[in-house]
Amino acid sequence: MTNDKMDLQELLGKSPDADFLREMIGFAAERLMELEVGALTGAGYGEKSLERLTQRNGYRERDWETRAGTVELRIPKLRKGSYFPCFLEPRRLAEKALTAVIQEAYIQGISTRSVDDLVKAMGMSGISKSQVSRLCQEIDERVNAFLDRPLEGDWPYLWIDATYVKVRQNGRIVSVAVIAAVGANSDGRREVLGMTTGASEAEVFWTDFLRSLARRGLRGVQLVISDGHEGIKAAVSKVFSATWQRCRVHFMRNALAHAGRSGRRVVSAFIATAFAQETAEAAKLQWRKVTDQLRPTVPKLATLMDSAEEDVLAYMTFPPQHRTKLHSTNPLERLNGEIKRRTDVVGIFPDEDAITRLVGAILLEQNDEWAVQRARYMTLESVAQLSDDPIVTLPPMAA
Repeated sequence: MTNDKMDLQELLGKSPDADFLREMIGFAAERLMELEVGALTGAGYGEKSLERLTQRNGYRERDWETRAGTVELRIPKLRKGSYFPCFLEPRRLAEKALTAVIQEAYIQGISTRSVDDLVKAMGMSGISKSQVSRLCQEIDERVNAFLDRPLEGDWPYLWIDATYVKVRQNGRIVSVAVIAAVGANSDGRREVLGMTTGASEAEVFWTDFLRSLARRGLRGVQLVISDGHEGIKAAVSKVFSATWQRCRVHFMRNALAHAGRSGRRVVSAFIATAFAQETAEAAKLQWRKVTDQLRPTVPKLATLMDSAEEDVLAYMTFPPQHRTKLHSTNPLERLNGEIKRRTDVVGIFPDEDAITRLVGAILLEQNDEWAVQRARYMTLESVAQLSDDPIVTLPPMAA
């Protein structure tokens, strides 16, 4: 304690007023880390003790952004176990990515007023281009390694969906599609397989994206679930020998638009009777009965149902245990909701790299959460039923 008092008096004597607060923060942080590490190791620095649990193993440098400015910390490392200061809240990668994107927009002078307010609220007015560059590089390396990783094994199920965000391009604000793909493998576990951005959801865009997944090793695809975009359907048929499932939820929205406000509840109940069947044959039979019943009063809806039957009921040919997860893109909805929540904070992205940085970080963290879950997304026994399916093989990719 005496040494601490002497160090503090020395600090008080030599620090100019402008740096006093920052150095006081650094002094307090250093002392707190020493106390915490002493408790973890069972002995103070340089102290010999029979109760010692582990040894110190040097330091790692870290900049701590505070309201008083940047404090340079030397965080002790341990030979066994790990140590993270209690006063530093561990920042998740997605949070760091959001900070990086906000900072990038700010220093480029192209941020919106809401971003300016965020920068000030976070105490980041003193940021520099070099600081942002280092942070972006650190995040990009992790995100790109994740998005480019090889895909091993069979992936019988693939969900793909798109959401839109705004970005600045050549002085204009435009909307771009952000595509995310999630797959379930032969072990019954799901992973985020990839993402990309593009100007539209045209067939060529989807085809390029699916081929990029195939080049990384995606194989064994039996069912692709997406919304009713014709570009996706055409791309799936080009790249994979797989069935396409049109999202049931999206279809129902389209169908009920033809029913009129007063008839939506009745029409929804009618169509639901087809989904309640236990076999694919029974579901198709009921679908046609409902279609014929609706034809005299709602001909446009009947025509829509005629054309959509195979695509909307495709999931019925797969194991019953999987059907609640296969009939729509709902397994992606929570993920897309998180993407929208984070991207709405930014508002307008400075460039497409910034989109990949933030969305990729969100996807990486979600993938990590799924990886540590003890329960499989689908049981091994139910997934084993797919192994004898003749459509499991993947044909050569078209040129």
